[in-house]
Amino acid sequence: MTEIAVVAHSGKTLGGGLEELRATLAARGHRKPIWYEVPKSKKAPDAVRKAIKDGATRVFVWGGDGMVQRCIDVLAGSETELAILPAGTGNLLASSLGIPTDLAKAVAIGLEGIRRRLDVGVMNGEHFAAMAGAGFDAVIADTKGKAKKRLGRLAYVGSGVKGMFARRLWMSVRLDDATWFEGKASCLLIGNIGTITGGIPVFTDASPFDGRLDVGVVTARSAFQWLRVFSRVAQGRPDRSPLVDIAQATKIVVEFERKQSYELDGGSRAAVKRLYVHVEAGALNVCVPGAVESA
Repeated sequence: MTEIAVVAHSGKTLGGGLEELRATLAARGHRKPIWYEVPKSKKAPDAVRKAIKDGATRVFVWGGDGMVQRCIDVLAGSETELAILPAGTGNLLASSLGIPTDLAKAVAIGLEGIRRRLDVGVMNGEHFAAMAGAGFDAVIADTKGKAKKRLGRLAYVGSGVKGMFARRLWMSVRLDDATWFEGKASCLLIGNIGTITGGIPVFTDASPFDGRLDVGVVTARSAFQWLRVFSRVAQGRPDRSPLVDIAQATKIVVEFERKQSYELDGGSRAAVKRLYVHVEAGALNVCVPGAVESA
């Protein structure tokens, strides 16, 4: 028997809010789900653990990519199922999986959609399901919470401009124990999915079901060169830019010349000199629409 739990970021909104979620679940026969609300995504892992201890076999996560990432860090490797209610700003993972920002439809997918085994990445001990990276990518992720609440997606514009003028950093990138890149780069991006905000493709061959991670390095060193990169991205072919290198791997080791901050599914992390990354194939049991197919 399926036991439903809800782990919700109380500061996020979707549709008619958590009251509508309660009513929607009740109308579908789940009148008293296990229920936890947290004020910050950092509090979510403990709530997920408690929900599982309470008997939850499927956890509905209400929030954005950062909230989902925190929950995945607990759910990965278990049989407990994840259902996403995309109440964040970017919702990259939900969008990639075809889960809409329509509360009733998202709940229906969580209750009646199919279950798929999703790959997850692990970076320095933490799981992620969408994107992770350093350099320009980390600058974007460093957008402050107050700005996101006030401006929504527009909050990323200022960070994007700032990132275009940031200094390049020296890095060495090893893929599956072989050196792949060594030199100065302005962005390192590691993806389990292929698209960023707005459905723009950055990894055209990426799939969260193929047992691999996609890796990209951008060597642009000026705003003009970044505009050239963005032009290729807008065309859906970033791999054709001479300023972009793309590959796939199951294990990635990155070494920086000096400590650098990095991001996991939109959440900033403290500066480090090394990133240890690998993929855990099929580690997460996630609810998706029936139309979602593996590559």
